[in-house]
This record gives sequence, C-alpha cells and structure tokens, in this order.
Amino acid sequence: MIAFSCQPKTQQATGEHSSPAAQSPFTNLSVAEFDKMMHEDVVVLDVRTPQETAMGKIDGAIEIDVTDPSFAQKTSQLDKDKTYLVYCRSGRRSVSACTAMAEQGFGHLYNLVGGYTAWSAEKH
Repeated sequence: MIAFSCQPKTQQATGEHSSPAAQSPFTNLSVAEFDKMMHEDVVVLDVRTPQETAMGKIDGAIEIDVTDPSFAQKTSQLDKDKTYLVYCRSGRRSVSACTAMAEQGFGHLYNLVGGYTAWSAEKH
C-alpha cells in the first residue's frame, strides 16, 4: 500500500503553507549589492527602533519600526509596486519585516544581510 498526504510538510519562512519549490518572498543582499541598488528607483526602509535610528541610519531611509504594533498599518500605506531595500541592526528583524510585507502583497523586497552593523563597518 502506498499512502500520500495532501498536508504541507512545514511552514516556510513566509509563514504560509507552500510547496518545496516555493521561493523566499525577498532577496538577501550583501552591503555592496544593497549599495548598488540604492542608485536605482527604490525605497530604503529602516525597521529599527527610534532609539537605534537616532544613532545613525542610511541616508534617505524612511523609518518604520517593525516592533511597533502599527507596523502593518503603516506599511499598508506604502506603494506595493515599488522596490524596497529593508534593513535593521543585524538582519533578523528585517527578515521579519520583509516576510510581513510580502504577506501584504509587496513583491519587490530586498534584505540587507548583516543590517546596519555590516553597512557601517563597510562604509566607515
């Protein structure tokens, strides 16, 4: 007897049930790749806390704290057709932000691996 299951194996990082062929809802970028894309028509999104952004941020970034309960409401007002370069301090919260934004229908999301820590180490 051969048994098949229609149940999904696991939940992917997207938080959705998906097939093994499913892709991540965002692309990870190195500092160099992130920097290169900043010269295109993109929105740079800093998802750190106000206390963190007060100590420095990437020029031109808009700030929406991913830990703020109103994060989803604030991002829902953004243009879903634009390309977003997302970063936090180390790269973990920006993954959460990208995942949440993908669930809202954003299709062009890029995460800075290593976050602002990596950015400032390479840029200063």
